[in-house]
Amino acid sequence: MSRRRDTATLPLPAVKNPADTFAIERGLMARGIRPVAGVDEAGRGPLAGPVVAACVILPPDCEYRIFRDSKITSEKERELLFRILHENGAIFGLGLASAQEIDRINILQASLLAMKRAALSCAEKNGALPACLLVDGKFPMPLNVAQQTLVRGESRSAAIAAASILAKVHRDRLMAELHEKYPRYGWLQNKGYPTRAHRDAIARFGPCPEHRMSFRGVQDFVNNTSGRRDEKT
Repeated sequence: MSRRRDTATLPLPAVKNPADTFAIERGLMARGIRPVAGVDEAGRGPLAGPVVAACVILPPDCEYRIFRDSKITSEKERELLFRILHENGAIFGLGLASAQEIDRINILQASLLAMKRAALSCAEKNGALPACLLVDGKFPMPLNVAQQTLVRGESRSAAIAAASILAKVHRDRLMAELHEKYPRYGWLQNKGYPTRAHRDAIARFGPCPEHRMSFRGVQDFVNNTSGRRDEKT
């Protein structure tokens, strides 16, 4: 079994039935390329908080049909699937890039960094990096392992869909924790996304250290230090 292959020499298996979202993983494993992991992130669009990524190796015999894009599942469904992934033998890792890292290297590079950290965390639990990573989006991460990028990957790969669920649930929980420290921004409800109420709070109180200072909607208020306090008001 090869652990390192040039992505250009690793064509994806043909998928005859688009509804079979485990066909790519199954086809790669049939070639001896295993394990195969899916990687996705959550939190590229918010004005505050980290971007979080997950890397998931689904068991070959899992009920893959239950894993769907986190954006089309309810919070209750995501919590259930999160628990299932902890119980069904899936191997996974989580990684994040902070708001400060996002400001320093931009959101795309920070997302890829979070994905890399998730893959390395998964490798620690698995004992080695996966033989192939299926990465949601157009860009591979900076990691020396075979990768295939998949646009709209959550609808094409159950492993990517599972990763999207893990990343989303973990990030939502982190934002709920940050809400306790900075309640004035309403992160328990908006999770850091640019809702009208969130933008109004930034305008009123200024940004806090968890805001992405390079993002439009925050930049105009970076010199307003009134929001840089930990008080729970």
